[in-house]
Amino acid sequence: MSSLPTEPWRIDDLAHRARVTVDTVRYYQREGLMPDGQRAGRVKLYGPAHLERLDRIRDLQGRGFSLAAIRALLGTGRQHLVEGIFADRDDGVAYSLDDLVERSGIDPGLCAAIRAAGLLRDPTEYGRDTYDGEDLDLVQTMAELHRMGIPTAALVEMGRLYAEGVEAMQRAVVDLFTAGGALEWAPGEFEEFQAASAGSSSDILPKARRVVDYLHHRTIQRLTLDAIEQLPIPPPDVSD
Repeated sequence: MSSLPTEPWRIDDLAHRARVTVDTVRYYQREGLMPDGQRAGRVKLYGPAHLERLDRIRDLQGRGFSLAAIRALLGTGRQHLVEGIFADRDDGVAYSLDDLVERSGIDPGLCAAIRAAGLLRDPTEYGRDTYDGEDLDLVQTMAELHRMGIPTAALVEMGRLYAEGVEAMQRAVVDLFTAGGALEWAPGEFEEFQAASAGSSSDILPKARRVVDYLHHRTIQRLTLDAIEQLPIPPPDVSD
């Protein structure tokens, strides 16, 4: 069993050092976000590891993570994923669904439809209590496309196609990293791959997003050109 720090603290000392209330510390303990203190007689004692955990919790809360997401990240020892997979734009804003509708000017019916289509997901699905600036950007973009004359049905169908296509693609990529995908790995090769990717996850995701952005852009260009080439060529204008 690990030994106590040389100068252990009571819970009120820990709360004072962390600049939170004792009730907050106890609440985090009840929620499974931090370990209990080590009992010494009639009191429980705490040390630097508890203080560090409180600092991590406050940092993640400040980034908009829900308590459930914080519990998962800290419980698995993978807070480093915050700087990679979960490193969204940190603009310090938080929006409700009503805020998104009001600020973007989107038709409420269109907003409801893109949610039903899976394009705008509930923030709890990606570990947040509220929407943020990236969600507002999406809703504003859909509102602008609507104002440009694209019918609601076409926008919703586009959103559904993207949502379902990206979901399937990313599930396959996650399966590659977590279970090996469809590849045949040599003995020990997959374990080495997992160890290397886990240690570099904060660097891998931005590069992977660049690959996806490149492929998306080039695919749109290629398919658009193909569609144009299939159009009938009008006869030359010989009126002059």
